[in-house]
Amino acid sequence: MDALLQLLEEGDLQPTASRIAERAGISLRLIYHHFGDLESLFRAAAAVEGERLAAMGEPIDPTGPLDDRIDALVAQRAEMLEWITPVRRAALLQEPFSEELRAARDAFHAAGRDQVVELFAAEIHDLPAATRPAVIDALSTALLWGLWDDLRVTGHSVDEATAALRALVRALLRP
Repeated sequence: MDALLQLLEEGDLQPTASRIAERAGISLRLIYHHFGDLESLFRAAAAVEGERLAAMGEPIDPTGPLDDRIDALVAQRAEMLEWITPVRRAALLQEPFSEELRAARDAFHAAGRDQVVELFAAEIHDLPAATRPAVIDALSTALLWGLWDDLRVTGHSVDEATAALRALVRALLRP
């Protein structure tokens, strides 16, 4: 798993089992002995990445001032999204063929959505009932990797991308 993740982080977006085995210093046969197939290896690597992401997420007090909560959440997400970029790019290539990777992506999205709903419960409650689902969707989506990557590949620095996310979240919560 470590060898696979290292290759992805170095930009090898479609590492073969042979390259993974070579990086790990083991035989190709040993990969298949331990994991059965590459799908199982991807599942294990996704689990490791999920644990690492979870460890990066410090709890944010949902009762604090709105601006403090927004700043804390956006800073936390920016760090996570920047860190996950190499692995996420590789996952995009494999997701159409990997139920495990799609499930990991969906779990990350669901956890992010739950965090938004919990952290901004008071502000969401104050919105008209008809607009709440759309605002939750917009907030959740704005804090996902896709927008982050769009900002970064179009030349925005980490600080600029973070500021853009912060402005978007503020605008959504203060209609």
